Amino acid sequence: MRWRSEQILIELIPGSRKGSNFVWAFTLLLGSLEFLLVGTSSYLSRNLISFFPQGIVMTFYGISGLFISLYLWSMLFWNVGGGYHQFDKKRGVICIFRWVFPGRNRRILLRFFIKDIRSIRIEAKEGFYTRHVLYMYIRGQKAIPLTRTYEILTPVEIEKRAAELASFLCVPIEVF
Repeated sequence: MRWRSEQILIELIPGSRKGSNFVWAFTLLLGSLEFLLVGTSSYLSRNLISFFPQGIVMTFYGISGLFISLYLWSMLFWNVGGGYHQFDKKRGVICIFRWVFPGRNRRILLRFFIKDIRSIRIEAKEGFYTRHVLYMYIRGQKAIPLTRTYEILTPVEIEKRAAELASFLCVPIEVF
């Protein structure tokens, strides 16, 4: 999602709150509860569900699945990776903000001056795992990715985003 005015451009980053992550977390939770129920029924020597009990192995799968599901639900709850990019021409500052797991450094906030931006770079890798990533190169810093690496964008979409950002910031575009 984007918001743009004459002086400010804001891009919201959804982070881990995607529909597919909700589906996987819910499926994993139900599957691990099923495994745990089968293991418990084997331990109690009762057939609680119509499935042949396998004992300790099923209990192990159930417990490990619950831990993985808990990890996925915590990522969704805390919106890990979510944040925004704010490009403010009026103040001449770029802010890149991200949420990470709770702790002392829960918030990541990077600030740069617009005058320090060297270029906007499109990195295109073709082949079996095709990906297009948009980077911002800043003098004296490493490249900062502006799109998620797992985000599937067509060449037209990535070029459009790069052209809009480069024209807003008045910097050149590089393609690699």
